Amino acid sequence: MNVTPALAVMMLAACACSMAGAVPPPAPYGAIPSKRQLARERMDLTAFLHFNMNTFTDKEWGYGDENPILFHPTAFNPDQIVSTLKRAGFKGVILTCKHHDGFCLWPTKATDHSVTHSSWMNGKGNVVKAISDACHRFHMKFGVYLSPWDRNNAAYGTPAYLPIYREQLRELLTEFGPIFEVWFDGANGGDGYYGGARETRQIDRTTYYHWPGTWQMVRRLQPGAAIFSDVGPDLRWVGNESGYAATTCWQTYDPVGPNGGPAAPGDSQYQTAGVGTENGEHWMPAECDVSIRPGWFYHADQDGSVKSPQDLMNLYFESVGRGALLLLNVPPDRQGQLAAPDVMAVTQFGKNLRKLFKVNLAASARLHASNVRGGDSAAYGPDNLVARQGRSYWATDDGIAQASLTVDFGRSVAVDVIRLREAISLGQRIRGFAIDVWENSAWHEVATGASIGNCRLVRLGTPTVTSRLRLRITKSDACIALAQFGVYAGAGLGTGVKP
Repeated sequence: MNVTPALAVMMLAACACSMAGAVPPPAPYGAIPSKRQLARERMDLTAFLHFNMNTFTDKEWGYGDENPILFHPTAFNPDQIVSTLKRAGFKGVILTCKHHDGFCLWPTKATDHSVTHSSWMNGKGNVVKAISDACHRFHMKFGVYLSPWDRNNAAYGTPAYLPIYREQLRELLTEFGPIFEVWFDGANGGDGYYGGARETRQIDRTTYYHWPGTWQMVRRLQPGAAIFSDVGPDLRWVGNESGYAATTCWQTYDPVGPNGGPAAPGDSQYQTAGVGTENGEHWMPAECDVSIRPGWFYHADQDGSVKSPQDLMNLYFESVGRGALLLLNVPPDRQGQLAAPDVMAVTQFGKNLRKLFKVNLAASARLHASNVRGGDSAAYGPDNLVARQGRSYWATDDGIAQASLTVDFGRSVAVDVIRLREAISLGQRIRGFAIDVWENSAWHEVATGASIGNCRLVRLGTPTVTSRLRLRITKSDACIALAQFGVYAGAGLGTGVKP
């Protein structure tokens, strides 16, 4: 028997409970998340900061021949950037430390194409340090994006580039404190400046970067950092840049290459990532990256095209609300600050989120479960769903894969949003659920779904007035383990209707 560390812990806990006469917890089912993955999934909402040479050339993808002197934010204010996102409810930021054009936002020793040769701060500036320090001041987590493609570097496409790339990565992972996520883009190879060669260079995406060795480097230097790419290994790309996951989105995923062979960043059947792999071998939740603007970098002519607070709320429901993570890009402008339209949008979005989830109506209701594991209500009863902020769970007996949970509000309430979270430390096991409301002395089904995972948000469309609500788990591959059940009256905030 292959005993994983997590399973060993569960077995020891079960033995201890047995000796004490208590009911043992459920055994883990299938793939389970690592400690770093659990920490990352609890963040739900993070921000991307696309801020680099493209900000000043008005491009999306620089060619690599840009003069470093062009990088010159006139009023760089990292505190304004980070504090705005903090107040809006974001838990961390990921900075584009180097985009495809190869310009580095810190004084790297691996290339001359960096802020050291810019006109900003007489070449003494360090955007990466400034943003990471601001994150520390405002208790936000800091992550890094380092483009594998480098259209400036003369060595790109040859074996000599990999040591350069890894040295840049080493600097980012050792000079700026704790990193919560390392973001590897799938754009690799093509035309570029390449030190003046001005040619197209193609690479073998499956072998060129020696990804296992690069990932091991991250593990060694930042063991708490989650690694993102098309193929994980910790987080997967959702397969689009529109910010949504599939309605059914599994936490597990087994990436496959375009021809059915091994997959690599930029070389996978990414179209399958929105759904994931039901009962897959790898715990690899989806991350949804999307920009608040039409472009990823700031362009003044897009100031009137910033997504509205309701647009952002819809994105939240279609990403976080489907078990994925939302990484919203909010690009700083040429001053080096978040522009006024973006600030207004994310600030109101944050207020709407807080208002929506401020009061859990289930917390003051009577909860009844059709089955409680071993009859031990203290350890596994339904009150755990609202009393301990997701740190405990409602669980059923082994072999009980269908069960119901009834919420009696004791009065008529208006409900339009329901939030469910599985106890994902034990794996993803629920495969089907339904929501019923009590109306005219009978139960009426109002919503159904398949996956729950880290989070499932159910919108009822319009506020529904009822005195009782019922959750039915209609299919589960193992005994049920649900960590959170929330019922909310959003006054239209969660319905897709402008409040």
